[in-house]
Amino acid sequence: MSSLDRKLSRFAATLWHLLHSFRFRLALMFVAILALVLAGFSAFIYTRQVQINHAEEVSQLVSQSAQLVAYYEAQMASFESEREGRSASVPQSKLPLLPDNTLLAMIGLDGKAVLQQGPLQPDILSALVMKWQDSPDTLQPLSYTAPGQGKAAGTAYLFMVSPLQVEGRGVGFLLLANPTDPGSQLPRLAVSLTLGSLLIVLLAFGGGYWLANRALQPVQTIVHTAQRISESDLSRRLNLHRNDELGELADTFDQMLDRLQAAFERQRQFTADASHELRSPLAIIELESNRLLERKRTPEEYEKVLHLIQSENEWMSRLVNELLLLARMDAGQIALRSERVDLSEVIVDVTERLTPLAQARGVTLKTGELGECYAQAERIYLTQLLTNLVENALKYTHREDGLVLVESVRQVKDGQPWSLMRITDNGPGIPEEHLPHIFNRFYRLDLARARAEEGAAELVSSSGLGLAIAQSIAQVYGGKIEVHSQEGKGSTFTVWLPAARQV
Repeated sequence: MSSLDRKLSRFAATLWHLLHSFRFRLALMFVAILALVLAGFSAFIYTRQVQINHAEEVSQLVSQSAQLVAYYEAQMASFESEREGRSASVPQSKLPLLPDNTLLAMIGLDGKAVLQQGPLQPDILSALVMKWQDSPDTLQPLSYTAPGQGKAAGTAYLFMVSPLQVEGRGVGFLLLANPTDPGSQLPRLAVSLTLGSLLIVLLAFGGGYWLANRALQPVQTIVHTAQRISESDLSRRLNLHRNDELGELADTFDQMLDRLQAAFERQRQFTADASHELRSPLAIIELESNRLLERKRTPEEYEKVLHLIQSENEWMSRLVNELLLLARMDAGQIALRSERVDLSEVIVDVTERLTPLAQARGVTLKTGELGECYAQAERIYLTQLLTNLVENALKYTHREDGLVLVESVRQVKDGQPWSLMRITDNGPGIPEEHLPHIFNRFYRLDLARARAEEGAAELVSSSGLGLAIAQSIAQVYGGKIEVHSQEGKGSTFTVWLPAARQV
């Protein structure tokens, strides 16, 4: 491609982008509205001037015709008195002074012109008289355009025919015609209005495009910033600091970027933690399978490895199910059933099911106060929420007098009734620096690992997702989970759920 072709291609691309840009269309719409207003205004001015000119021409023609009729009637009356019985004739020197472009004719009763001024042919005179006679109002001026190829050809006239009377009897007609707009004021006015309107439209388009460009400059900043943003770099912000609609848009965009950055960071952390958690059981399965296949083993060895693989598979299945549940909750795919659930029944069911596990850990699991509390939720999810919290309490409570107490109460806060489930344990407590993070996904306290290494009883297998799932379920139903803990004295988890309406 030659240099000229490249330049033409770039010019065409630039022109196409300009014609399809929003600022161009905005300026074009503004100019279109202005052009319509100017066209209407110009049409009004032109029409009004035509009406004024026509009224003045009619007034002038009527006045001139009346003066000429009076003049010629007086002249003919004088001639009649001097020359009794002879046809009236008026010498040309007696005609009043009229403009050169005025047509004047005195027509006798026989239809012939007695005298005339201007290029009036006999057939034209006859046509004018016939048009006047056919007019419904013979006292009003009529319009006429001269035909032919003469000096007056194509000229528009306003003419009037007036009868001539002497001593009460008609002696002929006086025809007077003046050209309309003799100074060509209307064409000059039309040209002036057209050129003036075009100039205003061009200036308005240039000014409108400049203003649109200035007004949309923050939008360009938003576009350029958005183009530079990628999944790996969400730290850019607009920071326009404007107190108008575009400033509000930029602030909203920045807030959206904050949420996206936080979401991507959570996603990256979630993916990294999930891959880390799945890597260990997969590695164990692979190592044990390879070791088992190195040589023939005894049936007991095969059975041992199979039990290990089954255990790791159960662990991965539980982890995958919990991940899928969290993904469904994040996507808002949990169906919010309008089911009135008795929290006391949920507490009794969970404690009865987990009592054998508590006994195996040497921990006492019992119920405390069970008030009449109802929540509008789905029973299966509330059961899972409470199960996760109770298992968490059992996992961290390792002492001879270990106790986990579960109860339900009803409470009013800020005028709104709430149904509460409270899980209290007398375990080692949670260090204060860990409290803000315990509901994060895959977050586990080092304390549990340390105690396991010290020879504590086998703990409930933990994926680090139990508390995160419990908090997500509570939030789905408009509630929350609060935790209060003190090292050496235990922890209390309180589930707040909006109370269901009384029936």
